[in-house]
Amino acid sequence: MGGKTANKAAYFDKLKGLLEEYKSIFIVTVDNVSSQQMHKIRISLRGEGEVSGVVLMGKNTMVRRAIKGFISDFPEYERLLPHVKGNVGFIFTNADLAKTRDVILAEKVAAPARAGAVAPGDVFVPAGNTGMEPGKTSFFQALGVPTKIARGTIEITTDLKLVEAGSKVGASEATLLNMLNISPFTYGMSIAQVYDGGQTFSPSVLDIKEEQLLEALTSAIATITTISLAANYPTLPSIMHSLVNGYKKALAVAVETDYSWEGIEELKDRIANPDAYAAAAPASAEADADDKPAAAAAPDADAKSESGSESDEGFGGLFD
Repeated sequence: MGGKTANKAAYFDKLKGLLEEYKSIFIVTVDNVSSQQMHKIRISLRGEGEVSGVVLMGKNTMVRRAIKGFISDFPEYERLLPHVKGNVGFIFTNADLAKTRDVILAEKVAAPARAGAVAPGDVFVPAGNTGMEPGKTSFFQALGVPTKIARGTIEITTDLKLVEAGSKVGASEATLLNMLNISPFTYGMSIAQVYDGGQTFSPSVLDIKEEQLLEALTSAIATITTISLAANYPTLPSIMHSLVNGYKKALAVAVETDYSWEGIEELKDRIANPDAYAAAAPASAEADADDKPAAAAAPDADAKSESGSESDEGFGGLFD
């Protein structure tokens, strides 16, 4: 009895230490995961860097009891409790979540269909020759698999969805898949929830790219700015636009009245004397043209002389 109590105390201390050391947790389901796969995942997560973590398994009742004991000091851990159910474990990490997620999910093994197992995905029987003798045709017919006899063997004529995702595999379906040497299932860890910064969320959130976040943020800022300007209600995104619009109105009033200040004198002068500023533009253009190297005109002269000589030669040939 004392040994069990000591083991529980050691487990509680280890769990508390991991919760304090690591900021992020993957809550993983380990149905049909072999001990060899677990070992490989532990090895792949060892070390430090962009991908690292610590795997911790335990009975759900013990994990829940431990977390409840920590809630008084760390109330945010209460968000973990609803997800401690079924065959789950914890992977603690301070590394990049998306890259660590990829390492966790990478360890998959193919497995044959078993009667009563829940299909993780749709299972198809492909069209083609099975190499089986015609005596087994009735077995295919019982499962609704379209076949024909070709060269003394059974041939499946069209692809067929044999088992739908989420449904249980029947004994006949499992037998057929094994006869065809089809191992349709892959088993490995799957991620149920991610805990980070005191919040839990679906692992699909990790698929959101930084570009998508920036695009959504930019769109939201533009919407807030539009609404703020329309309602004449200043907000941080709209204040710069309000200042610019206000300055434009002040300029318009100043132009129509005698009110003036240092920054608007040139604008008023341009409006009052447009010819003076218009005359300056061609002059500067001519100056730019005069500044061009004389060599730029040389090719034109050479071209003209060559053209002239060609013309002379042409006419000379005509009158010779």
